[in-house]
Amino acid sequence: MLYSFAKPALFALDPETAHDVAIGGFAKISKLPFATRQLERLTGACVPDLPISCMGIDFRHPVGLAAGLDKDARAFPAFSALGFSGVEMGTVTPKSQPGNDKPRMFRLVEDEAIINRMGFNSGGVDAFLANLTKTNRTCVAGINVGKNAVTPIENAASDYVNAMQRVYSHADYITANISSPNTKSLRDLQNAGFLDGLLSDIKQAQLKCEKVHKRYVPIALKVAPDLDEDEIETIAELVMSHKFDALIATNTTVARPESLKSTHRDQAGGLSGAPVKEMSTACIREFYRHLQGQVQIIGVGGVKNADDAWDKMLAGADYIQIYSQFIYQGPAMIKAIVQGLERKVKAAGYSDLPAALAALRK
Repeated sequence: MLYSFAKPALFALDPETAHDVAIGGFAKISKLPFATRQLERLTGACVPDLPISCMGIDFRHPVGLAAGLDKDARAFPAFSALGFSGVEMGTVTPKSQPGNDKPRMFRLVEDEAIINRMGFNSGGVDAFLANLTKTNRTCVAGINVGKNAVTPIENAASDYVNAMQRVYSHADYITANISSPNTKSLRDLQNAGFLDGLLSDIKQAQLKCEKVHKRYVPIALKVAPDLDEDEIETIAELVMSHKFDALIATNTTVARPESLKSTHRDQAGGLSGAPVKEMSTACIREFYRHLQGQVQIIGVGGVKNADDAWDKMLAGADYIQIYSQFIYQGPAMIKAIVQGLERKVKAAGYSDLPAALAALRK
C-alpha cells in the first residue's frame, strides 16, 4: 500500500537517482531499531512461512532478494523487515571502484524491465564490511563477490579469493559472480579454459576458510542466461566436480527480444525483468537436467508472481530471487508469491513445499 504512493515519485526520477534515494531511505530505517520493527510489523510479519532448504540453509520461505540492489550492505535489516527470507548483498569488489559512466541504468516501463551497465560500482570490501557489521542479522545473508575492472582476467581468481576470504565470517553463503555483462571480459570466466582453474581456487579458499573459522559457508556460482547447451553441460560438470553448493541461474541477458517496446531497448547492458523469464527458466531446466540435485539451483529472472516462481521451481530451482519486478511492484509481491506457492502446494495434495517439488519434478 505504501509503495503505491512512493512509486510515482520514484519513477519521476531517473532510475539510478531513484535507486540511491530508496537505498538511502532503507539505510536510515536500518539504523533505527524502532523503525525496522515497524516495517516488519507492517510488511514482513504478513508473509507466511513456507520452509525450504537450499545449500544446507533453512529459509523460512523461498523468496529472496537478488544481488544488485544493496551493493554496499547499507540496508540489510530493512530488506529483511520487508519479508525476504534471504538478502543477497553486493556485488562487492576487493577495492572500491566507480563502475561505468552514467547514465547506466534504464527503465523499460512498457516491458516491465530494466537495462543496466553499472559495471560493479562498489565501495570496496572494507566499506561493505563496515556497513554490514553495524547491522543486526535478521534473515539469511548472502554476499555476492566480483573482480575489480582493472584486474586482468587471467588474475581474476585472486580477486574472488581475496573478497571471499574477507567476507567469509560475515556470510551465510557467498556467490561468485562471473556473469555480469558490464565488466570487460568477465563472462570469459564461464569458458572451460578459465572456469576450471577459477572454481578450483575458490573451492580451495573456501575449505581453508572453513578450517580457520570452524564454520562451513556454502558457495554459489552465478551464470548468464546467454549459454548454449554445450556451455551449460560444461559448467554443470565443473560445478559438480568442484563440489559447489549451488548455481544461480540467471544473471541479466545481452539478448534483446523482439517483443521489447521501450525506446530504451537498444541501450547497451544487461536486460532484466519480465522479458528474461522464459530464457531464465529454460536455462534452469537445462542445468537441472545435468545437475540432477547434486548441486542445487537458485532461480532468478523475470519472476512476477507465484506462477512464475512455481514454473522455475518445477524446472529445478530450490529457491527464488527477485529484483526487477520488486522495483515495479514493491514489497507486497513477496507475500503474494509465498501465499500463491502455498496454495499450489496444497492444491497438488502435499503438506510442504519440498515434498511437492520432489514428487512433481519426476
